[in-house]
Amino acid sequence: MRTRFQGKTAIVTGASRGIGLGIAERLVADGARVVITARKQEALDEAVTHLGGRNVALAVAGKADDLAHQEETVARAIATFGSVDLLVNNTGINPVYGPLVELDLAAARKVVEVNCIAAVSWVQRVYWAWMHEHGGAIVNVSSLSSVRTAPGIGFYGASKAMLNSITELLAVELGPSVRVNGVAPAVVKTRFAAALYEGHEEEAASAYPLRRLGEPEDIGSVVAFLLSDDAAWLTGQTVAVDGGVGLATPL
Repeated sequence: MRTRFQGKTAIVTGASRGIGLGIAERLVADGARVVITARKQEALDEAVTHLGGRNVALAVAGKADDLAHQEETVARAIATFGSVDLLVNNTGINPVYGPLVELDLAAARKVVEVNCIAAVSWVQRVYWAWMHEHGGAIVNVSSLSSVRTAPGIGFYGASKAMLNSITELLAVELGPSVRVNGVAPAVVKTRFAAALYEGHEEEAASAYPLRRLGEPEDIGSVVAFLLSDDAAWLTGQTVAVDGGVGLATPL
């Protein structure tokens, strides 16, 4: 596995911690160079050190839905490492909690902007800068709430359902040279999902057939598979990575 992505470069958005960092870790372990993004430079610099330093990782700070940030990131990836072969759209936000009838519509628009439109924009950037001529692979990080009702975070789930549809459409449009897939995690033990398990982790995990919540590396390993040639005949799929919880119970 250490040479699986030898000579390839990946951009992973939202990768200073949590699932994004777990994905970047796995890609580096499998031989890739990674360009990681997030809003805070200090956290990104710590992540670069954690990943093994500047020979394998480059950090570019900015907002995921900022077009200038996207353009800069792609340009620096190519200038530093020579290519952009892989893209992981991991950035996602959920600033609201509660029923749809009480939803802050301005916040809802921002959720769609970051979780969906920005993902399309990142694909546009890497496609025209590199993948159009050289091919590549893309993974969009969705959520199990995109396919199962999740009261309280329903609009977040709806935005991820839209992302699933985007994944399918991109797979049709960009094949055969570019494959596009997704992963839909259940609850993973990160700061982003802390409110869903902190203080009652054992109870939360009891609903899972595997009797535990996810770890970032659980997602990283599946993303690495989807990006690799081992998944060469797989495109347009969003894979539930959920410890089995989606089989029998609501979120």
